[in-house]
This record gives sequence, C-alpha cells and structure tokens, in this order.
Amino acid sequence: MATDQRTELSDALAAQGYVTDASLVSSLYLMGKLGKPLLIEGEAGVGKTEIAKCLSSAWGRKLIRLQCYEGLDAQNALYDWDYQRQLLAIQMQAPAQSTAKSLASDLKNSLYSVDFLLKRPLFEAIASDTPVVLLIDEVDRADQEFEALLLEVLSDFQISIPELGTFTARSQPTVILTSNGIRELSDALRRRCLYHYIDYPGSDTEQKIVKSRLPGIDENLARQVVAFVQNIRTKGLRKSPGVAESIDWANALMTMGVNDLHSDPELSNSTMSCLVKTRNDLELIKQEQHKLYQTDEQ
Repeated sequence: MATDQRTELSDALAAQGYVTDASLVSSLYLMGKLGKPLLIEGEAGVGKTEIAKCLSSAWGRKLIRLQCYEGLDAQNALYDWDYQRQLLAIQMQAPAQSTAKSLASDLKNSLYSVDFLLKRPLFEAIASDTPVVLLIDEVDRADQEFEALLLEVLSDFQISIPELGTFTARSQPTVILTSNGIRELSDALRRRCLYHYIDYPGSDTEQKIVKSRLPGIDENLARQVVAFVQNIRTKGLRKSPGVAESIDWANALMTMGVNDLHSDPELSNSTMSCLVKTRNDLELIKQEQHKLYQTDEQ
C-alpha cells in the first residue's frame, strides 16, 4: 500500500512537470505520514522551492511562503498588531467613555484581541482551517535567533502570543524548509526535521526536466543544452548554473528560433546571459567556448 501511495505521489508531481527520484518521493511520503517538517538542502536552482509549489498544486492546497532574509523577526514571520486600527479604536472610544478608568479598562480588553492581529506567514499557516503547504524558503539566510522562533512552531505546531495565549494548529500544515548552505543550521532545528539533499541531476534526468517544462523543445536542442550546462558546471564558475538556468536558457534559445547550438553560434552566444550570471563567469565561458562546443559534438 505504501508503494502505491509513493507511486501516486510521484505521478502527481510528474503531472505538475516535476521530475523526481525514488529517494525524494520517499522523503515527501514520510513527511506526510509522520507529520514532520522536511528540510531540503542543495545548490541554488536545483528545484528545492519548486517542490513545495508542485505539491501545493498537486494536492489542491494553498501555498504559504515565508521568504527568509537577514534580520527576519517575529513581526514579519509570526504576527504583528494593527497599530493604525488600534489608534483609530482609541479615538472612537474616547468620547463615549465617562471616566479615564473605564476607558483604560475597556481598551485593555479590546485592543489586544484577535480583531487587531495581523497574521504573518507562520501564524497564517497555523490558523488555517484547512491544511496548507508552508514553505520556509532559504532558512539559512535568516539569523540564528530566528531559528528559535521556529522551534515551537515545528515541534508542536503552535504559536504563543503573550497578550492572547497559545494558538494551536487547527489543521497541521505540511512544512518544507529549504537551505542553500549559506550558513550551518542549528542542531535543534535539524532534529525537528526530516532531511533530504538535492544535487545537480545527471544528464538524462536533466533532459527529462527540461523537456517536461518545455514540451515543444527540439530533442537535439535539449540534449545540447544539457550537455553544455553539465560541462560548464565543472569549470569552477563563481555561480554554477542550476536546473532553473538550464530551463531559462533553453526557453530563450527556442524564443530566438534556435534548434541547434552550432547552426548560428553568434545567436546562441547572445543568449548566454540567461545561463551565466556574473561578468567573470561570462568571460571564462567565452574563452573556453570553442572547446565546449567541441565537447558537446563528441
């Protein structure tokens, strides 16, 4: 039965254009069965974020995304108070109150209520009446202090608000965290998650990915694009192109009417900005371009 469910999951992802392998399918299956978050690490552009997007579409669930960055705090990740509405409420209630004592008592009970609460992504996922897919993207870009905020959410799927108490998930979200390895994550965070690493795909798999995302691509062009990209990943670039760049470049070539990289090298080279993202990398590729094309022909 578990095998059938894993097959259904693999087919559901394939229907969304996501080509995966048995290892990732097993990780996603266990994530759902065990109710644990899944931490996915890998180089930028290998499809980590896309997994959450495709799962959301395949399961018909809302995707809630928290994009992490340095300095991310509770006000932007968990919740905040709608201070403008609170101020307006104070102004509206003041004339109707007979004494300062009664005003203060009333405001204390009314201003810090759910009505004035702004739900940020983590709280929104917890408060949802129906299961959602919660994507905590590039968690390694956030500070270590932010990880402490996540522990309660990932352990018990609950959020504590001093003024209101503890909110427990109405329906447990499916949580996927992604990391590019910019900094080492804490052991406490890792213990609360299942783990999967996504490496650059092999040539055959990458061709399948490109063709799944660009169904109209010429078979020969898909093969050439993937061979070229796989080759330049070995050249010590500052920013090696990921699968996302392979797709972007193939799409650009198709848009320019290119079906063979060798038919019009100058035109093909003019699209290189879709693939290489730094000046030094671009110069390096230009210097080795002739050799790379020869490699592709062999």
